[in-house]
Amino acid sequence: MGADTVSEQANSDQSGDQGVDVVVVTGVSGAGRGTAAKVFEDLGWYVADNLPPVLISRLIDLGLATEPPIRRLAVVMDVRSRFFSDDLTEVIHDLESRSVRTRVLFLEASDEVLVRRFGFARRRHPLQSESADGTLSAGIALERERLSKVKTAADVVIDTTALSVHQLHRRIEETYGVGGDGPGSLQVTVQSFGFKYGVPIDADIVLDLRFLPNPHWIPELREQTGQEAAVRDYVLSRDGAADYVKTAHRLVELTAAGYRQEGKRYMTIAVGCTGGKHRSVAISEALADVITGDGEGDGGTAVRVVHRDLGRE
Repeated sequence: MGADTVSEQANSDQSGDQGVDVVVVTGVSGAGRGTAAKVFEDLGWYVADNLPPVLISRLIDLGLATEPPIRRLAVVMDVRSRFFSDDLTEVIHDLESRSVRTRVLFLEASDEVLVRRFGFARRRHPLQSESADGTLSAGIALERERLSKVKTAADVVIDTTALSVHQLHRRIEETYGVGGDGPGSLQVTVQSFGFKYGVPIDADIVLDLRFLPNPHWIPELREQTGQEAAVRDYVLSRDGAADYVKTAHRLVELTAAGYRQEGKRYMTIAVGCTGGKHRSVAISEALADVITGDGEGDGGTAVRVVHRDLGRE
């Protein structure tokens, strides 16, 4: 088939491709790809496992030819696909030219957790034998190197280090389920956290609230959280707090505009204090309120608040 014929076929198919949704599910081994596949199946997606990128377009054509047509496809891929990085980028560009909405979900986890999960499963890492010394840690490092470009280009990165199976299910359902996902929409997650537990790996913006006085040192506020009125009023009344929320809001507005222009649909704002109990929680709630106010006019912004470390102290 010549180049002209291919071009004509692509043009004739383009109108039929509208409304097709493709999510490429990938990430490091042990981070939860299998669980993600089951979640997509539960949500009504057709799931294909370890499909070479060059076959994705053909699978879409076959799906559209069925009755009823398949319009939601999740393709689970891992590093065993040798064509992975470069071919995947080319295929995504091709699908977008056909008006196929294509997104990449990357699942991540810490090395420590990955080692523990492989130990529990009693199986070898897929790249362990190819690594420098044949150890599990070396296999994980090699896989991270091979997937670095894909992770950078991913639309959504979910760190499963501290997530249970049910929590991962909820994250995927919130992101790819029904609702809040129309054309041009932006899904914003405002996540409070404690710096002593580590910065969220999937954060797009990190805000540090440790410059504000800590309610922990006020006896009557110590056992309360930033969700309670006394703590919230205390935090928001401190010098610089209101200006900080206003400035953070402006930063989010500018970033969101750029994300929409680039076609990105998800943003995670991590708001941290020492323990993730008082200041970060109160400011996260306040910031989410003003961002939600932005979205009420155009319906294009869906906001949710997550308090990662609340209750850990």
